[in-house]
Amino acid sequence: LKVQDGCVNFCSYCIIPYTRGPVRSAPPELIVEQAKELKEAGYKEIIVTGIEIASWGVDLAGKPPMADMVAAICEAVPDVRIRLGSLEPRVITEEFCLKMKSYVNLCPQFHLSMQSGCDTVLQRMRRKYDTARYLESVRLLNEHFADCAVTTDMIVAFPGETEEEFGQSLEFIRKCAFADMHIFPYSRRPGTPADKMPGQHNNDTKESRSRAAIAVAEEMSIAYREKLIGTVHAVLFEETDGEFFTGHAPNYTKFYVRGENLHNEIRNVVVTEVYKDGVIGEIV
Repeated sequence: LKVQDGCVNFCSYCIIPYTRGPVRSAPPELIVEQAKELKEAGYKEIIVTGIEIASWGVDLAGKPPMADMVAAICEAVPDVRIRLGSLEPRVITEEFCLKMKSYVNLCPQFHLSMQSGCDTVLQRMRRKYDTARYLESVRLLNEHFADCAVTTDMIVAFPGETEEEFGQSLEFIRKCAFADMHIFPYSRRPGTPADKMPGQHNNDTKESRSRAAIAVAEEMSIAYREKLIGTVHAVLFEETDGEFFTGHAPNYTKFYVRGENLHNEIRNVVVTEVYKDGVIGEIV
């Protein structure tokens, strides 16, 4: 469910503000109407998405906070799962967590945009937070949401990134203990400030740093999933994969379950073992 378009953050590596223009927010009454239509069509999970959903409302009368929009969706379709798309760390506050934790249909999986775990690189990226603020967001989410999964994106080999700065990023992501990560080597975008920065890295550096970051990300993902063994989760089943039917829990862990056709059904499943990119489970 797309709730906004556009972005005015002007991160140094990103072309989107130049191509998509300023923030345009869908009015809350339209968002609620569309959520109800999706429910009537049989959907059991809605992902709230946009170019930069943390900016939703800045162009509307009264500048309503994003949390108000999410709350309106959760209340409009209380028996439908609501999952949030990528979020900026700045929206994760004590007030946000206290408000959102009261909605049992809000999935406790939060994709917090990071890009780098090094303050000097974040400054060159023109990101609007530092690692201390980011870590505070992670702490708040883990404190307020049971079985919380925090996921993120990371860009490696940004122009001028030194080995020391890259090492700081690896150390930082370990502190955050992410449930899952997407690792991207920096990709030049003509027309962006980063495209003209000195210290552009070659493909060998991009590939070696990508491999190193992916190894840490996989280590953390396995550790997160191992902690789930023996716990029960409500899984929304989606498709088949060989002998398994697969689906996702509210924390976005992928479940592999042997059994009959479970498409679009929600079943309670106990985790028995870590498997591939998810876990194997048995229906309770």
